[in-house]
Amino acid sequence: MSSGPRYLRYLLFAAVGVTLFFFISRSAIPIPENIGTKINNYKDTLTSSSSSLSDSFGEKPPVAPQPQVPSGSAGASSDDRVNATFVTLARNRDVWEIARSIRQVEDRFNRNYHYDWVFLNDEPFDDTFKKITTALVSGTTHYGLIPTEHWSYPDWIDQDKAKSVREAMDAKKIIYGGSESYRHMCRYESGFFFRHPIMLNYEYYWRVEPSIELYCDVGFDPFRFMKDHNKKYSFVLSLYEYYDTIPTLWDSVKKFMTNHPEHVAEGNSMDFLSDDGGKTYNKCHFWSNFEIGSLEWLRSPEYLDYFESLDRDGGFFYERWGDAPVHSIAAGILLQKEQIHFFNEIAYYHVPFTHCPTSEQTRLDLKCSCNPSDNFDWKGYSCTSRFFQVNNLEKPAGYENQS
Repeated sequence: MSSGPRYLRYLLFAAVGVTLFFFISRSAIPIPENIGTKINNYKDTLTSSSSSLSDSFGEKPPVAPQPQVPSGSAGASSDDRVNATFVTLARNRDVWEIARSIRQVEDRFNRNYHYDWVFLNDEPFDDTFKKITTALVSGTTHYGLIPTEHWSYPDWIDQDKAKSVREAMDAKKIIYGGSESYRHMCRYESGFFFRHPIMLNYEYYWRVEPSIELYCDVGFDPFRFMKDHNKKYSFVLSLYEYYDTIPTLWDSVKKFMTNHPEHVAEGNSMDFLSDDGGKTYNKCHFWSNFEIGSLEWLRSPEYLDYFESLDRDGGFFYERWGDAPVHSIAAGILLQKEQIHFFNEIAYYHVPFTHCPTSEQTRLDLKCSCNPSDNFDWKGYSCTSRFFQVNNLEKPAGYENQS
């Protein structure tokens, strides 16, 4: 046999050996145990009313460095959590929109804290919704069915009258004016979500809507800040309500205050709500698609009496009262002004408005991705400037460039 073919065989054997070594060495690289675990174990965990697969992911990630906290806050670690939860009202068809929101919240905050997440629906959640959301949330997920009596007409409502109101508003092109389900949603968020049996386990909530954006890292625990500083309600955006949706809301509020003067807090925020000492409503409200608040306050006699009084007047169905002005007015008259907080550090977007910190240094510290020129806070239709004025607060650096 000539040396040529033998040489070729050696080359062939060498090539095969190198190839085998490559694949063997690749297969020796450990594959993370969590790959596919959530999906494979899902059927076992779905048997309970709540499900969490965080244990199958090994140890929790370390707490990230805290780049910035509100003045006076010490921050918090995952071992120092408050009894709190995220809460979302959603339908099965919202799964991909809420998946986007969860990813935002987890990446910017909750991956370091692992707070629970409660999902509420007026119909049972399907397996797909539970599977996707459980896989994304680092804390424990709970799925609650809204009782029929909380998502229906109370017996004092004239449904024919309510229908005619919807038709008239729809003809005027008022947003959600013709929607029946939107009215049930606003009434539920105003008076019932905090009474759900699952929510009774918690002291604080952070409301999250589908398709929101968090533009900055949240380098502190807002729940801990709320608890340590006796804050009962917080916001990031405020604006004027559309008058045609609430023409008699303030009349109902004044009736409540007359009937329950004991509930009206001293040192409240009436000047945020009214330009004339309470005679009329200036329509300023906090945008409640983002809010962090005290569940114990919402379950207090003061708030329950307030909601019951408004509910009896029928404006959720005879007009189109939103939960934003209902919550805001309650906070404005039932709480002391110091118990309401503006979270400048939490950059947020819900179509069509953006809150983006005005300070360049804040945006750099918190790794923000928002365009400061999109910030809504200091524009003419915003009520945030009024909130600062009423509370004698110093406006953040850079605000004058956006007014």
